[in-house]
Amino acid sequence: MLSQQPKHRILATAVLAALVSMTQAGPAHAQDAEPAGEADEPTTLARLVVTAQKREEVLQDVPISVTVMDEQLIRDTGVRDIKDMQVLVPGLTVTSTQNEAITTARIRGIGTVGDNVGLESSVGVVIDGVYRPRNSVGFGDLGELERIEVLKGPQGTVFGKNTSAGVINIMTRRPSYTQSAEGEVTVGNYGAVGVSGAYNDAFGDNAAFSIYAAKRKRDGWMDVRTGAGPRVEDEDYDQNYHTLRGKLLFEPTDSVDIQFAADFTSREENCCTAVQLVTGGTAPIIQALGGGDAIAMPADPFARVAYSNRSTEQDIKDKGVSAQVDWELGALGGATLTSISAYREWQAINGLDFDFTTADIIYRNADQDESFSGFETFSQELRLTGATDSIDWMVGFFYSDEDLARNDSYRVGAHYEPYLSTLVYQNVAQSLAAAGVPLDNPLGLPAAAFLSQVSGVPYGSNFGGLGALDRHDQSAKSMALFTNNTWHATDALDLTLGLRYTREEKELHSVYSNPNGSLGCGSALIDQNPANPARFAQLRSALASRSTAFASLPAPVQDAIMAQTGPGIAGFMCLPWANALHDGRDTFQERTENEWSGTVKAAYRWNDSVMTYASAARGYKGGGFNLDRVQSSDGLSSGGPGITPVDDTSFPGEFVNSFELGAKTSWAGGNLLLNATAFHQTYDDFQLNSFLGTSFVVRSIPEVVSKGVDTEILWQPAAAPGLMLQGGLMYTDTTFGDDIPGADFQAPGGALYKLPGARMPFAPEWSGSLSATYEWDLGDRLLARFNAGAKYMSDFNTGSDLDAEKHQDAFTVVNARLGLGARDRRWMVELWGQNIFDEDYVQVGFDGPLQAVGSPQPGDPMNTYNAFLGAPATYGVTFRVRY
Repeated sequence: MLSQQPKHRILATAVLAALVSMTQAGPAHAQDAEPAGEADEPTTLARLVVTAQKREEVLQDVPISVTVMDEQLIRDTGVRDIKDMQVLVPGLTVTSTQNEAITTARIRGIGTVGDNVGLESSVGVVIDGVYRPRNSVGFGDLGELERIEVLKGPQGTVFGKNTSAGVINIMTRRPSYTQSAEGEVTVGNYGAVGVSGAYNDAFGDNAAFSIYAAKRKRDGWMDVRTGAGPRVEDEDYDQNYHTLRGKLLFEPTDSVDIQFAADFTSREENCCTAVQLVTGGTAPIIQALGGGDAIAMPADPFARVAYSNRSTEQDIKDKGVSAQVDWELGALGGATLTSISAYREWQAINGLDFDFTTADIIYRNADQDESFSGFETFSQELRLTGATDSIDWMVGFFYSDEDLARNDSYRVGAHYEPYLSTLVYQNVAQSLAAAGVPLDNPLGLPAAAFLSQVSGVPYGSNFGGLGALDRHDQSAKSMALFTNNTWHATDALDLTLGLRYTREEKELHSVYSNPNGSLGCGSALIDQNPANPARFAQLRSALASRSTAFASLPAPVQDAIMAQTGPGIAGFMCLPWANALHDGRDTFQERTENEWSGTVKAAYRWNDSVMTYASAARGYKGGGFNLDRVQSSDGLSSGGPGITPVDDTSFPGEFVNSFELGAKTSWAGGNLLLNATAFHQTYDDFQLNSFLGTSFVVRSIPEVVSKGVDTEILWQPAAAPGLMLQGGLMYTDTTFGDDIPGADFQAPGGALYKLPGARMPFAPEWSGSLSATYEWDLGDRLLARFNAGAKYMSDFNTGSDLDAEKHQDAFTVVNARLGLGARDRRWMVELWGQNIFDEDYVQVGFDGPLQAVGSPQPGDPMNTYNAFLGAPATYGVTFRVRY
């Protein structure tokens, strides 16, 4: 983003503050290199430099929609990680669900839900040239920054696969040869305490290093009712993490630049509980089992009280090393050879209370053997970049080798059997009553014992303990060749052609087990097996003991009733974590993809102040495998609800054809930038990950269309020295295609029937952001600095199935910061607030697990809907010093 040349300083004081404060440690606005022939031009906003095409270019000359932020702006708005950053970028939404490791970024309404590590992101995250391979990998403390660039639209030509919606390109601060030190102490509400420090120094004339460390803690902002436990933590969404980053710079000659980097982040926190958006008809059963106060009745989500008797402990580790070598060759007109080698490890362990109540129904322990997701990734990129008088050219090679491991489990609590049995008994009673066969229950048998009668297994022995323990090991190798070239056809016209070939190979080995034996499901399947001579013996006895009418019917009529109701009962008894048909499965899957992506662009500069461009691009996101238990009616992923295990859980790659028309204009002597882009993007085989109450399913949507207009403003008014404005407004119409095959998409019973032709979830029609910074002197020795940043989003749906209950009304989040410090930037005290008006909003809405048992129709009283909420207002004070 905001890179500028260091020889002139005519920026308004707001930007000048960032320049002066960072002078001794690699200024965010300064670059050692200047675009050729421009060293004597005045430095204005119109001269801002970006690396959106992996070479330094003036922002206003780049035919891409880019939102750019420097470290000072990010600091002013209180951004610590990418999730916080969405307040600055129209069209960007970032959400978290079951834990902080499940974080998803979306641009222009396009993104991939992150609850399934088998899916890769549509929005690429690149830090210091190193691609992070999955959702949430790279969502830690960003530390010392030079800038962040958010590139909107497909960027696959230069950045590779899995950037079909855009790229978040982060550049951390480069070591300098000047000794400097910085420190920060923060305190805030919810017991927040944070400290960080940075040190930079030189090793002689040809080497320098920098190191950054941070530790942050905070109490949780969600109150938790724990019931009978064993959970003891009565708060959730706390914070406890530390980060360490180091860089080492060598410049052995004038033509060779070598940077080594290493980082480590650890998060050991409690996250994430959910609240009830709507409490449905299953709640009385839960209340009775949990001893009262087990679930919100009625739902009151913004009371910020969650119900959880099991731990949500999470332990996330992210670490890596990288080496970048830039060598200016004497050959090829002074071309530069760049090599970026990186190795990264990431892992997450988390506990989860799946039912989000204090009834002990289903959960996962925070144990590595039972709950683990981890990646080990090696990547190597080589680029050769050069320029002649008429052509800027680049050719490159990329290789990555990734190993993914996942241990997935479900534990069944003591209340699972009575809850499920009561629920199934009520459903059966309703169904048979409608057929004229009421369950009058002459013996007064408890509903909680119904399933034990059906299975013939003693009550309490059908489901308890470790129900599922699955292990997935996936390897993925990716290789790409790419080129991106700009021909300066005339002084005004630039033509760009980019092309990328990608080959990807993936292999998945999965082993499934049911340690508790799945006695309830197994016995029910045996009882209903047509090959069993005593078929329906247990089910017949269970129904006859509870219905006088059924007991008096002839055997053939009884058989017909059981053939109708039996599969539904077995379906509940054989939910994925309890399905005996999964036990002992050992599957192997592989897929290979060879794909082309690329771009064509034409940019015309009408004069020094106006540039327009048109572009066409094809992007690609890799296919993969659903790393969850998948079962259906026919053993196919596309099949309807059922209990037959699916061996082939693969899904194809996702493609996008994108067209853009844009204009970049400069006014007021280069200190007012007004940019706009009209876009039309058509996605084929869009990868949709949906939670349908009992499991995650992946569906390939034949067509998704995203179209709209994206505008941006940067302004430092000459009439108001010290004032800097940055903002934008985006209109987006992002919709599913009208024709989506499959039973899930058929009304009225399909779980996803609302999707065809509808607006995508997390795709507001309007979104806008505005950041205003003002700095002024107080006497000869002090200065003051004020910033307010706001993000507006119009209404949108937060559920992948578009249930009306998951709708989020329009809202605005506002952050503010007021600082007072020394004019030489030696110290500063800042008062700050995030979401200062305490705006209530939902991040993600979803079906209550095992509690949305009604129809998918709006307003069905049987359904409970849950949500993960956005953070409330936080505020505090930060003291900064620098040397």
